[in-house]
Formats: sequence, structure tokens, C-alpha cells
Amino acid sequence: MQRQLFYDEDGNAVEFIVKAKFSINEIDYVAMVPVDDIEPLVYILKIDLDDNGNEILLGIDDDELEEAIEVYEELIKDKLQ
Repeated sequence: MQRQLFYDEDGNAVEFIVKAKFSINEIDYVAMVPVDDIEPLVYILKIDLDDNGNEILLGIDDDELEEAIEVYEELIKDKLQ
């Protein structure tokens, strides 16, 4: 599984496992969980490109998050069947 390394506001490294990448209406998203959490929450972020064409991850608003959660849960459900 792909891993991503981020830094929190205190400069501490936090590693995440990418659980899924998916698209909704041509917008790409990533679902990730922290490696070290015992009962990890799933974080869903929007994938975008910066001015140099590099991939960046952005937070999303509540309405967009609700839709992304529905799609992600459906993906997980389909994988379990």
C-alpha cells in the first residue's frame, strides 16, 4: 500500500496509508488513514495540482465530504463482496 508522510503543526512526522483513490465528476480524491492510530479515522482529501503541476491535497467542505464519504463507502463495500 502506498504511504504518505505529512508534518503536523508542531513539525512531527505523521505517516498515512492510502486506502483508495477515486473520482467524482472528474474530481480526484484520496482516502487515507494514519499508520499509528489504533482505531484510525479515514481522512478524505481532494487531489489537485499546484502551479508547477505537482500533486497537492486539499481539504473539502462538508457537502463535498458527504458525497465523497458515500462514494468511498461504496468502494469499500464492493471490495468486500
